[in-house]
This record gives sequence, structure tokens and C-alpha cells, in this order.
Amino acid sequence: MKPWQKIFLMTATLLIITASLALASVSQERATVVAGAELTRLVPSSFYFKGQSAPTQMRNASAARLGNERYVIVGLVDTSGYSAEVRAYYEGFFITDSPVKINGESLPTGAYGFGFSNDGKMNVMDIAGNKILTVSATNDKELRRPRPLLMTATEQGIRFYTRRDYVVITAN
Repeated sequence: MKPWQKIFLMTATLLIITASLALASVSQERATVVAGAELTRLVPSSFYFKGQSAPTQMRNASAARLGNERYVIVGLVDTSGYSAEVRAYYEGFFITDSPVKINGESLPTGAYGFGFSNDGKMNVMDIAGNKILTVSATNDKELRRPRPLLMTATEQGIRFYTRRDYVVITAN
């Protein structure tokens, strides 16, 4: 192999490795929790579920950015107008504008209802109330101040808490 061919091959290899690293760092952009005015802009004031509309509890709403203009928005709603049967499994809304994974299970783009059951599961339903996804939640006994709804960013993704139970949300 001629010297200029060796230099060309080494340069091309280095360029490919550099481009791969740059692409990997862009695609692995860390998820962040949204706050302040951006949160207020993203969260709907009410949500339709199973034939009724309920106002959002803004103090119990949160959102996360999973990449450039990719969001997951969650919030508890006032379910006082719902039947006891619906209130038993529906707590709030879960909106995602891109496919996500919840504890490794795929959830497509859409608007959903959710609820955490007493047996440690998170249930996701379509807006007609049909169960779409059920995943096991983890109980975080070390969480100092449990809240009705909370999102935190971790290395694994976004932890979505209801009280001490959480699931991990990641980009799909």
C-alpha cells in the first residue's frame, strides 16, 4: 500500500469515528424536567376521558423534554364528577408527542389516561377507558417528600412518581 493510501485510509477512519461519536451524543440528549412558564404553556387546563372533561390540578402537573421538541406531559385531574368505578383506576392524563417506553414497554404517540393501582401497577388507558398498557411500579421508600405527582430526571430516564411509586420513561 502506498503512503498516500495509508494516510487517506487513516484519515477516513478517524472521520468516521468522530462523526459516530458526535451522532451518538446528539441522539443521547439527556431528558430534562420542564418548569415555570414552559410547563404552564404545555399543560392543558382540562382533559377529556371516557365521555367527560375534568380540570387539571396544575399543582400536580409535570412535563419532561426527551429530546428536541419531544415532550411527555402528565397531570392529575379533578375526578369528583366521575363515577366511583372510574375514579378507582383513573387519576390523570399522560400525553406524549412521540413514542416512549415506560419501564421498557413501548407506548405510541397519543393522549391517555393513567392510574396507579394499590397492587403496585401503573395502568395506561386510551381516552375511551380501554387498558392499553400495564407495568409494574417501583416503590421508593427513600423518597423524602412524596407528592401526588412528581417527575425527576435520572441517568436511566425520567422517573414518573405518584406518591412513592414510580415508573421510568425513556425515549423510544
